[in-house]
Amino acid sequence: MAAMTTGSASRADTNRRRILEVALGELLRDPDASMDQIARAAGVVRRTVYGHFPSREALISTLVDGAVEAVAAAQATGLDLADPARSVARSALAVWEIADRYRILVALAQRSVTVQGIRERLTPVREACAATLARGLDEGVFVSPLPPQALAYVHEQMLFALMEAVNDGLLDAREAGPSAAVALLSTAGVPASHAAELVSALKQ
Repeated sequence: MAAMTTGSASRADTNRRRILEVALGELLRDPDASMDQIARAAGVVRRTVYGHFPSREALISTLVDGAVEAVAAAQATGLDLADPARSVARSALAVWEIADRYRILVALAQRSVTVQGIRERLTPVREACAATLARGLDEGVFVSPLPPQALAYVHEQMLFALMEAVNDGLLDAREAGPSAAVALLSTAGVPASHAAELVSALKQ
């Protein structure tokens, strides 16, 4: 009985992961994709999808959680440089590579998840960014009239806005990563020409 239970749990976990993977792809293709569409694309019956996610909103919320975890992991790989400016630039590039895959979720999440909920999910990411910005401000690398926490929030909102710009066809997705990194550095008081040089060097 234990073996059967373990096998069933394993199948359920496999189904859940597949539904999430397929759902992200379907939502990227069609932001209004229904649970029925997602079930068909995943090769399961509608009841199976609802067995894991009681509503479309719950499914999107789970995808947002996964996106935040991926963004946090990407950011952590970029915030370990001694130079705060290079650190912010590398972090922005790493985060954008992940965020670009999930950018459609920004618009969807704002319909399905409260803005406060998104903000709470991103708290660890924002705090890590604020710590790096604080170091840069203390060292004179960055210059801003805003305190680190507020500047980190501005950076977060800028990334959201740039994702929306790509979604709306106002910004080429291939250029958005470097552009985002330069924009974030510029808002922290780094001259645009120097910011562009830093980003270019990191992209090589």
